[in-house]
Amino acid sequence: MARILIVDDANFMKVTLEHILQQANHQIVGKASNGEEAIELYTQTEPDLVTLDITMPIMNGIEAIKAIKQIDPDAKVIMCSAMGQQRTIVQAIELGAKDFIVKPFDENRVLETVNRVLNWTDG
Repeated sequence: MARILIVDDANFMKVTLEHILQQANHQIVGKASNGEEAIELYTQTEPDLVTLDITMPIMNGIEAIKAIKQIDPDAKVIMCSAMGQQRTIVQAIELGAKDFIVKPFDENRVLETVNRVLNWTDG
């Protein structure tokens, strides 16, 4: 079971991800609606994994992953994106995201990705 922080400006997406992850016995340690909230919650909750939306108000996912990686270079982040954001996904992976999942979420794809990233070792 992992401690996961969900970041998305759409409440429906947060609820959907929360449901998928809780069904797999993961613990949701926080939910944020923008990058600023994500950074604050990351430092407070020290999650094992972050699901991070790309397009959000106030601070987007690219800015947020930069900040999270400065706080914790070992942070495990999965980007969440809509179709057609390939360039931004590549940028996020270059910044340290471990993988991405595409909206609308497919439960099996989400869980496969989460399990793969949680077992990720940089060694």
